[in-house]
Amino acid sequence: MAASALSLLLLSGAALSHAGAVRPRQAGSTITVDLSKTYQTMDGFGTSEAFQRAVQMSKLPETEQRKALDLLFSTTKGAGLSILRNGIGSSPDMSSDHMVSIAPKNPGGPTKPLIYSWDGSDNKQLWVSQEAQNTYGVKTIYANAWSAPGYMKTNGNDANGGSLCGVSGASCASGDWKQAYADYLVRYIQFYQESNVTITNLGFLNEPELTASYASMTSNAQQAADFIKVLYPTLQRANLSHVGINCCDAEGWSSQAGMLGALRSVDDQLSVITAHSYTSSPGSPMNTPHRVWQTEAADLNGAWTTAWYQSGGAGEGMTWANSIFQAVVNANASAYLYWVGVQGGDTNSKMVRINNNAVEPSKRLWALGQWSRFVRPGAVRVGSSGGANGMRVAAFRNVDGSVAVQIINSGGGAAAVSVKVSGGGDATAATRAKSWVTDNTRAIEELEATFSGGLASANVPARSMATILLTPGGNSTEAEARK
Repeated sequence: MAASALSLLLLSGAALSHAGAVRPRQAGSTITVDLSKTYQTMDGFGTSEAFQRAVQMSKLPETEQRKALDLLFSTTKGAGLSILRNGIGSSPDMSSDHMVSIAPKNPGGPTKPLIYSWDGSDNKQLWVSQEAQNTYGVKTIYANAWSAPGYMKTNGNDANGGSLCGVSGASCASGDWKQAYADYLVRYIQFYQESNVTITNLGFLNEPELTASYASMTSNAQQAADFIKVLYPTLQRANLSHVGINCCDAEGWSSQAGMLGALRSVDDQLSVITAHSYTSSPGSPMNTPHRVWQTEAADLNGAWTTAWYQSGGAGEGMTWANSIFQAVVNANASAYLYWVGVQGGDTNSKMVRINNNAVEPSKRLWALGQWSRFVRPGAVRVGSSGGANGMRVAAFRNVDGSVAVQIINSGGGAAAVSVKVSGGGDATAATRAKSWVTDNTRAIEELEATFSGGLASANVPARSMATILLTPGGNSTEAEARK
């Protein structure tokens, strides 16, 4: 069956059962998915357990540890996240929530061998990485340093800003530490390799415009380029050419966009441009040939909530579903990461709360999962247009030919919509369709869907996010999404 014969009819009724039965009551508007119109390739969705959040998880009872890991990485029990961002430590100890350095002692100068001290734990991040990669099949591990060790910096401290000695405008009496810092980062990757975990992406800065009381290191774009010119050949010499260099995890999308000009000189050595969403959110594509990841966003101040939709507040799940839409569709982001996956406390800075030795998911987790479970790594965003008032639609073609249609219905009533898929050739001919939804009462719950004669039918409830997954015969995405 040719792709031009595919169409998806979403019919809604006035009364939708919790089981999501298909009850057509009214005609609807049309969404057109055009597989011949392509945009960015997706790398995935993820989170972090840096700053000893992994330590908090490791102290849970074993059953809750497994539940926490399932909630983050399982594609049937949880969000099915496909990217883990680790923090490369720079602190001399693990007091408070410090991330301990792998070389905490000053060797006496930048030309002397670094004195490594690997504890086989890395603030318990190694354990989470092993579980993510080996148990759940996560392939993208992003190792990101907030700072170089203090003895490599202008202020002699891994906290409170300061710059890397040796980059433009940052000279130190002790000398130029650029090569030593590059060696340090390479050795971190090698420690993980020796523990059978493959790090795929490496970052050496975090919010470089911010001086903070915790691990932080200031840098402008030219200084970042200075270091990349040392880091890249160091990775090559160590046979780590598979590790992509990420830069620069600026505090906001606009701040990172402003750094791109001075990074042009190292375009051939960079892999991914990375930015956060605190001082400015993703609103439009960056002018770069590289993929762009949104690597940190969170509601840092709001009181803990598990709500999907109440009033459109900052911590609500539907708010985050829309934030991800804006980053992926309006700004062409290839990845979206929430700040922390699992931790204790009563704010919305995490997606899963540790409370009384048990874990509790929020609807922010399920918002991320509604994207991650069905838009898998390697998927390509394709053209989509139309839809009912108050509805946002995006479509993706997965590597196996399946098509995920993502629908956010912000309206107060169920929406009747028809979706036509075209432009992909015979290889995309569907033989079945399934539907999942998240709303106030459901968390990526399967709804009834039918497929006959090229038509799939399902319902999209009010104030929800739904995914319609069209799969051709022999397709593996559905199995992957449900394993």
